[in-house]
Amino acid sequence: MFDNLSSRLADAVRSVSGKGRLTEDNIKDTLRQVRLALLEADVALSVVKGFIDRIRDRAVGEEVGKSLTPGQALIKIIHGELVSLLGEPHSPLDFKAQPPVVILLAGLQGSGKTTTAAKLAKRLIDKDKKRVMLVSVDVYRPAAILQLQVLATEVGALHCQSSVDDQPVAIIDRALGEARRSHADVLIIDTAGRLHVDDGMMRELAAVHACAKPHETLFVVDSMAGQDAVNAATAFNNILSLTGVVLTKADGDARGGVALSVREVTGKPIRFLGVGEKVDALEAFHPDRMASRILGMGDVLTLVEEIEDKVSTDKAEKLARKIRKGQGFDMSDLRDQLEQMMNMGGLGAMLEKLPIARNINPAALKDRANERQLRWQVAIINSMTPGERRFPKTINGSRKKRIAMGSGLQVQDVNRLLKQFMQMEKMMKKMSRGGMKKMLRSMPGGGMPPGLH
Repeated sequence: MFDNLSSRLADAVRSVSGKGRLTEDNIKDTLRQVRLALLEADVALSVVKGFIDRIRDRAVGEEVGKSLTPGQALIKIIHGELVSLLGEPHSPLDFKAQPPVVILLAGLQGSGKTTTAAKLAKRLIDKDKKRVMLVSVDVYRPAAILQLQVLATEVGALHCQSSVDDQPVAIIDRALGEARRSHADVLIIDTAGRLHVDDGMMRELAAVHACAKPHETLFVVDSMAGQDAVNAATAFNNILSLTGVVLTKADGDARGGVALSVREVTGKPIRFLGVGEKVDALEAFHPDRMASRILGMGDVLTLVEEIEDKVSTDKAEKLARKIRKGQGFDMSDLRDQLEQMMNMGGLGAMLEKLPIARNINPAALKDRANERQLRWQVAIINSMTPGERRFPKTINGSRKKRIAMGSGLQVQDVNRLLKQFMQMEKMMKKMSRGGMKKMLRSMPGGGMPPGLH
């Protein structure tokens, strides 16, 4: 997300490098570049105008005189205004009310509400230890009801049955009763997608909202939908009094204009980001972290939180013990590392949150570190026998052919993985003998994993 905007802003800031100080004259061209970058990112025109005016007012003021360089001063100003534009610091959902706490999801057709309902349920179950029930009032799409039922089972949530023959308000009454009897802490309501210009559907949504009396009403919006999504958010807010926004498909949008517009236009905070198809791919939205990511400063805090949540400490400790004892690093260990990297969204997703990411060729990174490549490598290892995983040097030509056939790949792919394994094995041996410093010094590129140069 924000790939194009990040690149354009970096170019714009570089244009003031070497200036003695920031003045209205020498930042004029820079601000024009920033304005074009924001418009290309599909940010609303009114938002762009206000953003540029605020930067200009601050850039030529007293604040800049205390800064070290004009470039640093401008970065600081843009960062501050981005944080302001994106909203206040992240605030958790309110669970102080008498259970079940009702969360209603609303949005346009195809915005990802059903998947978001399951993702939110999983997050509340795993992180907040809540007992969650899901219910669908989308009586116009039988597949949506079935989908939510399947997802509820997958994430470990309760599910209230509904059908296309029911009235949405009747479903809400039944779900509230079932949630109380089941001692659910949270009831998440998945509503039917509707266009904000459809008066009949909007009246029905208002009736559902009045019956459910939700404590949180979240507008779910596709981050690639453009300015129409911002207009829709305003229309939904006028009817429902939204408490927040969830941006879906954020991992597939290089522009990010909706994120920069919806908070300013509606006055409602962005609460969560959908960053993938998996049920755990939902991030809390932190304006300051996102502003840093946009400006290429990385988002290390979010990366650390993901590592704590998704990396198995037991497996990491087991591998560390093996290395300390001088025991061999084998293919099973490599498979564990690859699977944990997949849980993190791949190396590309991890590096996006690090300041070094901007110095790496994005195309090469996606080509070598995407999830498909990781899945292929795991498939190759799974096609090996336990003995081959333990002693990869025993894998000769005929074994390579069998492994390639078993994984549905080519012998060249097997050779490539074996070469990568040998490089990692050498590093692990150096690590056991001389520690991390020796290992890092020996790595090509000063610290990048083998096979990613």
